Amino acid sequence: MYHVWTAGRNALNRWRQFGPAHHISRVQSLLPPYALPTPTFPFPHLAALAGRAPIGGAREVALACFVAARLAADCAGANADVAGRTARSVGAKAWLGTLALPPVIRGPLFRCVESTAEGSARVVGQELAEVAAAGGAYLDPASRAELEALVATLRG
Repeated sequence: MYHVWTAGRNALNRWRQFGPAHHISRVQSLLPPYALPTPTFPFPHLAALAGRAPIGGAREVALACFVAARLAADCAGANADVAGRTARSVGAKAWLGTLALPPVIRGPLFRCVESTAEGSARVVGQELAEVAAAGGAYLDPASRAELEALVATLRG
């Protein structure tokens, strides 16, 4: 009869004789040449807040801040496409006009969106800082941190 003690003793002897058991090597992390890279999503906390917030003021403020942040992020790089930024700004203003935003955030938000059309990154950063301050009561700490990081990037 085969006992558990014998099985344990045999395993110990095998370990002493051959060393530790070989393990399957880790899967290589490199993607195959035909694979697409994993997309990165800008401002995930703002988007998550907009998805979690109840329908109404908080969701609309989160969506409006998300749109303003996306437009402002285009000003951070060396994006010289002024015509494209102007077209996006006009479209964003038209869409934001349909939202029922609180009056405290409506003014700073529209100034921020207008400044993204032709303004410098520093001006856009100042306007975005006003949007973050005005919408602070509606945003969670992670969303505010995303806006503050963008403001710091824009201000240089």
